[in-house]
Amino acid sequence: MTSSLSLNATDTHVLDVDPLIDDPGTRIVVCCGSGGVGKTTTAAALGLRAAERGRKVVVLTIDPARRLAQSMGIDSLDNTPRRVKGIDDTAGGELHAMMLDMKRTFDEIVEAHADGQRAEAILGNPFYQSLSAGFAGTQEYMAMEKLGQLRAQDEWDLIVVDTPPSRSALDFLDAPKRLGSFLDGKLIRVLMAPAKVGGRAGMKFLNVGMSMMTGALGKLLGGQLLRDVQTFVAAMDTMFGGFRTRADATYKLLQAPGTAFLVVAAPERDALREAAYFVERLAAEDMPLAGLVLNRVHGSGAAQLSAERALAAAENLDEHGIVDQGGGNVELRTAPEAGSPAPARDTPDEHAQTPDKTPHSAPATTPAPNSPATSTPAGATTDDAPADHSTTDRTATEHATADRTATDQLTAGLLRLHAERMQLLAREQRTRDRFAALHPEVAVTEVGALPGDVHDLAGLRSIGDRLAAGADPAGAA
Repeated sequence: MTSSLSLNATDTHVLDVDPLIDDPGTRIVVCCGSGGVGKTTTAAALGLRAAERGRKVVVLTIDPARRLAQSMGIDSLDNTPRRVKGIDDTAGGELHAMMLDMKRTFDEIVEAHADGQRAEAILGNPFYQSLSAGFAGTQEYMAMEKLGQLRAQDEWDLIVVDTPPSRSALDFLDAPKRLGSFLDGKLIRVLMAPAKVGGRAGMKFLNVGMSMMTGALGKLLGGQLLRDVQTFVAAMDTMFGGFRTRADATYKLLQAPGTAFLVVAAPERDALREAAYFVERLAAEDMPLAGLVLNRVHGSGAAQLSAERALAAAENLDEHGIVDQGGGNVELRTAPEAGSPAPARDTPDEHAQTPDKTPHSAPATTPAPNSPATSTPAGATTDDAPADHSTTDRTATEHATADRTATDQLTAGLLRLHAERMQLLAREQRTRDRFAALHPEVAVTEVGALPGDVHDLAGLRSIGDRLAAGADPAGAA
């Protein structure tokens, strides 16, 4: 049975995942954390487990990698939810999945909130095309927009969100405010001024009141880019208020009781440091934190053998030192000295002569030294001469010693690998203890590391089982 070091359940709350996803009051689960800690896999595993327990679930991922689609048996994911086939739907649940298309989501907003002519002008504007494809914070904001759209449709009773793979986990929460600051910025207000004044008065204002500023901006940005920005701002003027309103509404939706945040981290110092910072930020923003998912926790099937003992045993084997024998005896593991007598054998030598076993045969007699039976004619071969017993025994001893040396080397290597694993477990335990000391109120579930990547529904199911196992990540690799 595999054992692992884990957070002490008496000192830390254990996160029970199943009641969380079974509760009909839970409508949104947001998986957040720094990049590379398994947020996408965790979100997909939660969605699958909830669907197979009877919920109608949609998983929204922002990760552009194709791992989620492949693990769910879907050729590709796009901005439209796709139903996942092959799940156990005996409980009446459904699983849908989608991958955020940032630009398409932005286009949908423009098409929904602008008339046809204005929407066409915006979608064809070069500055808009650059903004919608890669403006800082656009991906995070569009994730919020899509979440708001899914919740407003009320088609699914549980939405699981995989937050963007940002450098910082805080980008997801900061995106609406950053976009609001951009829309309310001085540059945007100045560029919007001519459109608000309108007509010749606007052009006069632009030509007289802004000539110096636009001249400087034209030199800095280029005249065509400046005109593209001004055209874009004029076309988007009526929509800016809608962006802020929807961002605020989604932000409040994240604070609602039906939302649960799961902070996902690995048992590493940097990941848990950012997780601790995010826990504090969620508390400051009054957002409901369900707990911490500690991913990829390692374990060992021989945890009772410490790293120190394993290393000591490996050194003894390398030096042919003293090792324990059965029954508590001790033997010195050294190769036999050259020329030392071979150990006594309990079985007859294979070259020994076999007495004649013919019935009623007379006892064999030893011929005299000079008798014809013992003499070898000149030129005769020595094939019938007695074998050299000392050479045969020495060769067998050398082979046995070589085999034993190879076994010792292999055993010593395995012991060192075990020592490294136990040292890794100890480091992971220290990082978890530090997090628990800082935030003892945070419920934690540990997910044992798998020996390979997750690439199908069975793998996601296995992750879901480990998520529900709490603080006992049995079977960790």
